[in-house]
Amino acid sequence: MNSDFMFDIDGMLKSIDTADVISIFFPSFRKALVVDPRSNERHNAMVQIAPMAASPQERLRLIRRQRPGLPRVRNLAVIPWTRYVNSLVSLGLWDKLIERLESAGEEEAIRECERLLRELREMERAEHVNAIVGRNYHTIWSAERE
Repeated sequence: MNSDFMFDIDGMLKSIDTADVISIFFPSFRKALVVDPRSNERHNAMVQIAPMAASPQERLRLIRRQRPGLPRVRNLAVIPWTRYVNSLVSLGLWDKLIERLESAGEEEAIRECERLLRELREMERAEHVNAIVGRNYHTIWSAERE
């Protein structure tokens, strides 16, 4: 069976276009990229790396707490990303996020996105190193000695 059977890139791109808030989470290093393009007099668009939330409801509570005064989030896109961070770029999701912020006129958030992309790449690399050296990882079974 093809490992992409549940990978709907078109659906993800549409979600990025239409959701009030987008949360792309990375289970391998337990972080999420949260993009909230909404703004008002008090708040500009928000782009941040946050700890993974336990549920979409928890993510919504955290956003309400961080951004009081903005309308209630009606549509939250939650996208699990089990691939490499760079594939966000190669598959077009990153450009779609940038387009979304551009359409909101959020130049500062776009610059922050580029910084956060570098940070996500570094986190992913660090997690790979941890897996290789066994930091925070445990052997489930080992080869038998002969």
